[in-house]
Amino acid sequence: MNENDPQPDALAKVIITLLKGVVYQESDPKLWQHLLNLQTRVRDYVAVLGLALLLDEAEGYAWLRTAEPEEDTPPLPRLVGRRPLSYPVSLIIALLRRKLAESDAGGGDTRLILSRDDIVEMARTFLPSGSNEAKIIDKIDGHINKIVELGFIRRLSGQPNIFEIRRILKAFVDGQWLHEFDSRLKEYRSRLADQPTLSDGDDHAEPAS
Repeated sequence: MNENDPQPDALAKVIITLLKGVVYQESDPKLWQHLLNLQTRVRDYVAVLGLALLLDEAEGYAWLRTAEPEEDTPPLPRLVGRRPLSYPVSLIIALLRRKLAESDAGGGDTRLILSRDDIVEMARTFLPSGSNEAKIIDKIDGHINKIVELGFIRRLSGQPNIFEIRRILKAFVDGQWLHEFDSRLKEYRSRLADQPTLSDGDDHAEPAS
């Protein structure tokens, strides 16, 4: 199949799925192949909507983001909204991104698998002391569920407490953001120290995308 083949429903399915969220090669290999074959048409179509296609063929994921407007051109209304993240959720995402970078630097398995206990232990380092531990862990479980909903981690089949860290985190949290990670952690520690527990409150932060 090539881009000139009559596939009227394939293009529509690809674009609709992208508008709903991230497309992963492993989740739908057939749709992924349509995306690869039709990517020029997809880019042209979404550009009309003020969007840009980000496709990483090596990592096997694709998503849409708001395109940067040309100079002296007013931006279009945002179709893909930004998702504000609470400090705890943003913190855990950043910690997972650093863990992914460490795994890549070590030349190990391309898949990073962590247990729920691993994630809880990473997050607890940045919690205020003296808090009720059971409540803290419950809160962290809620933040983990939020990160699953965002598509950055997924539970392994039949193992609800084992997670694969999805490599789209490399696109969501870029290299420059990660380079500044230590200073950002100091900010997180300062903000969280003022909270009685790790809560999904009203203060929001958003990693660079």
